[in-house]
Amino acid sequence: MALDRGSPLSLTVLALLRYQPLHPYGIQRLLKQWGKDLVVNVGQRAGLYRTIDRLLEGGLIRVRETGRDQQYPERTVYELTTEGEAALRKWLDEMLSTPKQEFPQFPAALANALLLAPEELAEIFERREQAVAQTLAGLDAALAAEAGLPRVTMLEVEYLREMTAAEDRWLRAVIEDLRAGRLTWSLESLEGAAGVWEAS
Repeated sequence: MALDRGSPLSLTVLALLRYQPLHPYGIQRLLKQWGKDLVVNVGQRAGLYRTIDRLLEGGLIRVRETGRDQQYPERTVYELTTEGEAALRKWLDEMLSTPKQEFPQFPAALANALLLAPEELAEIFERREQAVAQTLAGLDAALAAEAGLPRVTMLEVEYLREMTAAEDRWLRAVIEDLRAGRLTWSLESLEGAAGVWEAS
C-alpha cells in the first residue's frame, strides 16, 4: 500500500533513514540534536510511532533488525526502501514547490477579533508580541550558534526567523494603531457594516 501524501514528520523520518538506519528513539534524538524539532512536532512519541507504522505498512521503510541489550528494552531498527527513497524525493519536491493552503489558529482568531474591544485586543497583542519577540531572539541565537555550518543546513531556521520577524513588525504596527485610536470599532459600527454587506 503506497502512500500518496506525506506529512512533515513522515518526510523527516524518511530523510533521517536515508542518512542511516535508526530506531525510533534514535530518530527522535537526532531530530532534537539537529534542531529539526523547530519545524517537526516530535513532542509526543506516540505520533512518531504512528508515523513509523504508516510508513512500514506503505512499504516505504522496513525492519532492518531487532536488538536488545542490558540497558534498553528491545529496539527495532528501520531502514529506507527503494519505494521510500522515491516517496522522499516526490514529497520533498511537492512540499518545496507547491504552496499549500493551511489553516493555523492565529488567522482564525483574527477573523473573530472584532468580538473584543480595541483596548482588549491591544493588551492581548502586547502579550503575543512579547512572546514573538522571545521566539525571535531564540531563532537569532540558534542562527548565531550554528554560523559555521553550511547555510543549507539552517534554511528552515532562517525562514522561521524571517516569518517571525514579519509577524513581530506587524503586531507592533497594529498595537500602535490600536493605542493611537487609528484602529477602532464599536458594536454599532459593526452592525451598520453588516447591514451594508447584506444589502450588497
